[in-house]
Amino acid sequence: MTTLLALDTATEACSVALLHDGKVLSHYEVIPRLHAQRLLPMVQTLLAEAGVPLSSLDAIAFGRGPGAFTGVRIAIGVVQGLAFALERPVLPISDLAVLAQRAHREQGATQVASAIDARMDEVYWGCYRLLDGEMRLAGTEAVLPPERVTLPRDASGAWYGAGTGWGTHGARIPVQPYGQSPDLLPHAEDLLALARFAWARGEALPADQAQPVYLRDNVATPKAPK
Repeated sequence: MTTLLALDTATEACSVALLHDGKVLSHYEVIPRLHAQRLLPMVQTLLAEAGVPLSSLDAIAFGRGPGAFTGVRIAIGVVQGLAFALERPVLPISDLAVLAQRAHREQGATQVASAIDARMDEVYWGCYRLLDGEMRLAGTEAVLPPERVTLPRDASGAWYGAGTGWGTHGARIPVQPYGQSPDLLPHAEDLLALARFAWARGEALPADQAQPVYLRDNVATPKAPK
């Protein structure tokens, strides 16, 4: 049986999840600015509860962004440290996809427009459709002003809105969802669900390829002196 660890710190939420013997355990907390202190203890507590040693892991999945620069880096730092030490591969998963998967799990949504507040008057945006239990990207992920987001060209039917972008910029988004969860944050349980599909497809990568995806080229880049 496959044993996978998943963790996410890309937003205000900090969460970890474990798949072992076909069972899933998870811990989830909304703790802004405390991710660095809490992530490893959460991992250790979860493994202890399951009675699973680190050496039993087959791979480690993580939220690769988009999200908060510092948060995404915290997850990647921990993942690389564990993966290098254990000589295990990693599974990078989009946080926009994780949001869509959570909206499917909690709301039964099959078409989800995920939007994360990207600051700088923009949103991280991605649209997903359910296929065989997995929320899959339709189109591309992007960072845009709220007024410029669109559904996929072949979009039809009703769409559900998920994520903080709907809370901060919903009135400016030119998409009318049939329902929305504007406070929804990524959860490692849903990241784990997507990681299982990725693992089955052979998409695991070496630890040194655990890289963030910010969608914005100038994140945390200092301005050139005048």
